[in-house]
Amino acid sequence: MRKHLGFISFVALIFFSSCEREVEESIIDIGYDFQPLGVGNFWIYEVDQTIYFGENDSEQEFFFYRDHIRTLYLNEAKEQVFIVERFKSSDKQTWVLEKEYTLILRDLTLIKTVDNQPLVSFVFPPKIGRVWNGNIYRNEIRDDFEIDTEQSGPANGIDFEIGYRVLQEDSDDKITFRDIRYEYYAKGIGMTEYFSEVLTYCSRNDCLGDEIIDSGYKIQMNLIEYGND
Repeated sequence: MRKHLGFISFVALIFFSSCEREVEESIIDIGYDFQPLGVGNFWIYEVDQTIYFGENDSEQEFFFYRDHIRTLYLNEAKEQVFIVERFKSSDKQTWVLEKEYTLILRDLTLIKTVDNQPLVSFVFPPKIGRVWNGNIYRNEIRDDFEIDTEQSGPANGIDFEIGYRVLQEDSDDKITFRDIRYEYYAKGIGMTEYFSEVLTYCSRNDCLGDEIIDSGYKIQMNLIEYGND
């Protein structure tokens, strides 16, 4: 009888240990792979950009961006700072360095700093309804970002398990301005899509409310290739 009870206790111990490991693993897996960070990682985007200079005056351009993590270093807070090179090309053959920006994981957030402007572009673990202040590290007013949409692949020829849209802004009074901005992040890949349309409309008496674009820009970026080199 004692041997039998000992065997049952041993089996129970294995069972509960297995459950504990599963719980621990689920806690550890908080979704950092929605933005894989490693030296050599790269992403190539197809870009459609339009710049508006005034009424009936705009310039449209089609090109490619290649974002490549060049290196990393530890900052004063002992955080890993990943330096990303952004190259531009019209044919995916000749690439010209356009700028560098950084990515940092801090307190379950992803901080993207472009042109010395830090932005909290994603949070972990991701789930529908999560809201945060994208400008928390800027000396600017609060700007709420929200994960509002879930999707699965393929998209633009890129297959993925699950992705989320981060809605950064959705405003259009159809009289003076339009500001629509969002990004998509996919598990195991990173950012798969970026969209930004920021416009001002003509506000003269003879065109007020006609949605005639006075100035601004529109840019659409879609991921077409990614990997590590």
